[in-house]
Amino acid sequence: MSASIDLPEGSYPAYLALAANGELAGRVPKALASLSCCAGCPRGCRVDRINGSRPGLCRTGRLARVVSATIDPAGEGCLRGGLGRIVFAGGPLRCVFGGRAEASQPGQGVEAAPQQLAGLMLGLQAAGCRHLNLVNAGHVVPQALEALLLAARGGLCLPLVYSTSAYDGLASLRWLDGLVDVYRPTFKIWDTRLALRYLRARNYPLAARRAIREMQRQVGDLRLDERGLARRGLLLRHPVLPGGAAGTRPLVRWLAGEVSPQAAIHIEAQPLPQDYQRPRNGHFPELGSPASPAEVARALAQAQTAGLRVFV
Repeated sequence: MSASIDLPEGSYPAYLALAANGELAGRVPKALASLSCCAGCPRGCRVDRINGSRPGLCRTGRLARVVSATIDPAGEGCLRGGLGRIVFAGGPLRCVFGGRAEASQPGQGVEAAPQQLAGLMLGLQAAGCRHLNLVNAGHVVPQALEALLLAARGGLCLPLVYSTSAYDGLASLRWLDGLVDVYRPTFKIWDTRLALRYLRARNYPLAARRAIREMQRQVGDLRLDERGLARRGLLLRHPVLPGGAAGTRPLVRWLAGEVSPQAAIHIEAQPLPQDYQRPRNGHFPELGSPASPAEVARALAQAQTAGLRVFV
């Protein structure tokens, strides 16, 4: 499908309508200009990522850096059947466990010009993917929009999934308004002290809650098509940490009470890198093993008790 077709409001994927009516083309230069005094994430570095010598805490300048562009032929749950993932390097969090922590390390990823990034999107579509998943893109939203416009003009028509740590700035999320079909944030830590310890971001819980409310405002509750595949909405991921450190109970109560009683949540044990099973990990001994099956079952029960739609 060409983005030049006059598509009605509510078209699927969502970004095709904005590409067709010129809204996306008008939004791209404004989003890129915001990089000159960047406040796109809750860190609010306000550095000049276009011409400045410092790239900010995300370690990313004018061009996005890509770690990988791969196809998961199986996918998972309502995103099964071929999920094309583009994983971006850098980001504002310093997560000590899983969650693609390797992408945040210095020197990771390869810089991709807009045309190259658009080519990756189109390549995943040509390979038969059902969804296009942008992973860890919160700090490169302007660059992603720039590439998305080029890809839409080149025939991209995959539903857009936005997978994030939930440490997203409201300004960046508003650049995405009307473009994302499925928001897939991961809520990591509820307690501010543990967020500082594990993510190096004391304000993570508050920032994540703000971001999730904005995502819900944009896309609403998760809706599935006749095949059971995600069509539009919010799907929250919540990895369970050992000892209840992730804060599942207050999270699910907040989600049901302040976001939506029909909110969709996917709960699983947080994968821990093998390094955290070695004796040299003296800084975080409590992460020596993942959450037990009993802890995961308890978290699932808490979500079900809160009335949420639980996906496994």
